[in-house]
Amino acid sequence: MKKTLIAIALASTFLSACGSSDVKVNDTNKAEATVTKATNTHAELGDFGIDLTARNEAVKPGNDFFMYASGTWYDNFEMPADKTRYGAFTALGERSEKQVKEIIDDIASRSDLNAEEQLIADFYQSYMDTDTINKLGITPIQGTLDTITAVKNTDDLTKVFGNAWLTDAESPIYGGMWFNRLDPNQYELSIGAGGLGLPDRSYYLEDSERFVKIRTAYVSHIAEMLAFAGIKDGQARAEAILALETKIAEGQWPREKRRNRDLTLNQVKRADLNNEYPNFNWDLFFEQSGYQIPQLNVSQPEPIKAMIELINNEPLNVWQDYLTFHTVSNNAGLLSEDIYNASFAFYGKELSGQEEPKPRWKRAVAEMSGTQSLGFAIGKVYVARYFPESSKQQMAELVENLRTALGQRIDGLDWMGDETKVNAHAKLAAFKPKIGYPDVWQEFDGLTLTNKDLITNIQNLRQYFHADSVAKELKKTDRNRWGMTPQFVNAYYNSSFNEIVFPAAILQPPFFDPNADPAVNYGGIGAVIGHEMGHGFDDQGSKSDANGIQRNWWTDSDRAAFEAKADMLADQYSQYEPLPDNFVNGRNSLGENIGDVGGLAMAYHAYQLSLNGKEAPIIDGLTGDQRFFLAWAQVWKEKRTEQSMLSQLRAGTHAPGRYRALAPRNHDAWYKAFDVKPGDKLYLPEDQRVRIW
Repeated sequence: MKKTLIAIALASTFLSACGSSDVKVNDTNKAEATVTKATNTHAELGDFGIDLTARNEAVKPGNDFFMYASGTWYDNFEMPADKTRYGAFTALGERSEKQVKEIIDDIASRSDLNAEEQLIADFYQSYMDTDTINKLGITPIQGTLDTITAVKNTDDLTKVFGNAWLTDAESPIYGGMWFNRLDPNQYELSIGAGGLGLPDRSYYLEDSERFVKIRTAYVSHIAEMLAFAGIKDGQARAEAILALETKIAEGQWPREKRRNRDLTLNQVKRADLNNEYPNFNWDLFFEQSGYQIPQLNVSQPEPIKAMIELINNEPLNVWQDYLTFHTVSNNAGLLSEDIYNASFAFYGKELSGQEEPKPRWKRAVAEMSGTQSLGFAIGKVYVARYFPESSKQQMAELVENLRTALGQRIDGLDWMGDETKVNAHAKLAAFKPKIGYPDVWQEFDGLTLTNKDLITNIQNLRQYFHADSVAKELKKTDRNRWGMTPQFVNAYYNSSFNEIVFPAAILQPPFFDPNADPAVNYGGIGAVIGHEMGHGFDDQGSKSDANGIQRNWWTDSDRAAFEAKADMLADQYSQYEPLPDNFVNGRNSLGENIGDVGGLAMAYHAYQLSLNGKEAPIIDGLTGDQRFFLAWAQVWKEKRTEQSMLSQLRAGTHAPGRYRALAPRNHDAWYKAFDVKPGDKLYLPEDQRVRIW
């Protein structure tokens, strides 16, 4: 909900939530199974890598493949009180969380610590020192609140907005370091519109009973948070803040429009910014962060102009109350427990359906594990303890098998002409995989932390990474940087570097198991690899070439054929209705859905190549194809609270897991594997099955 000027952002498209040299395509004869079933060891899940007890065999696969694959688990699983969603990602996340806790506990128990270990120990102790934190109450952010109270004019207001990267206040205009989409070797500042406290603009603009109830609760929550800052008459002032945020929401683009890279590429020289976007003191705004980049990209031109108008025309006292609320709210997790609990009551329970807060140690681990915290210092130890180098090698081989499969599939496309295929192959050949952990680790030289002052530690971290960002802004982009830490369970594609990235923590069951049946690994991590490759060829990623430059490398007729297929997929997913009158946004989730459907096709093709023309064995009564598609479906096993589902539908870029599990309905092999026929609920006539990659 908030954006800051703090970081060089790296990850473009995530799986859930999505080095330097080019890698050549393997010879097709080398597309072999990465992992064979071991004779003396066993898969972690079941006999061969799938939890067959999760299935509900009373459900016909062609009617609900999600419930067939995971229905018994779904019907019997009780959501933990500190969760709003639980599934394969969550389970792995909890494993990683516990492993990180073991690392921190081990470090904290020792006295012979190196510099990075001392940083970890001090930060963790400061986070867990609730006695000190509770005694301090609101005082750690009182200086920021006093600055807000002292605002006398629009320039003062602009300074507070520009300094939000440090204070975690809020701003309707944000800027962050990104890559120049026309020259990925350069950084540029990306300017966008933000500033909302609710997950999406639709929460403000829709008048259904559900959203009216949320807004009523939000106003009460704002008043409660204002009270911590000593503000009286909170209800009326909270209503004014909601009215202001509603105007901000009205000025923003819908999410599906925001992801259109043709609309969001609007480069402007910094010297021309005041002329093209007047009536805002841009020099003063950027002076707070220190960025000097001479070129910017305004990702949302009309919304930025709308935000400038609001800044100039809305009453200063309402902006002050808005900033006060968001400063308290955004820092609530670092303040006393009474402030945090008040924040949790709305954002956790009311808005997300979470019954209880996470234990404090879990919150500490989450705070420490990010890329703009101590995540890479912890990740270095995590990799040494928990990530076998053999897994990295096996993954590298599997990536090349998927690359081979996609290359063959590009050759076989009947809707793409030879000229475009040449460019597609060039992009595929240039894909750079990053697996497990960085080749060059983040350094922490000069960072100072204490074991007694949490907010100071947070601000020292923000200043440290921000200074690093400013120091690099005019230099060549750093292609060794990772947008995720090794202990993070996810994966991503970065279009500017044309790279696919798989942190160590996702390379575990159910995604990847060296002792699992090959069909399971191809249906799990193989399809994940294909998904990330697919982002390079989805409706937006396909607008960048092999070198990460945003340009049209398609013929007009091929692009039109591609977009017709993409439109079919958007329409297909838009039919799913997880909540009454709330549908999957097939247009906003289109890139992820192309990644799923295309990635599954690539992984199945690679699996077939790995068999070298032989029939896969029958295991526990299941064919190789059945095991492949079951592995895919169980990756997306999940349960959500209703509130979490609503937020995912309105603010997320992914379809909910139970609908991602249905991607196989676009693949002919799935119909044969599970005898899906006309009349089954998931049956699609052949001409309605979307085959893109």
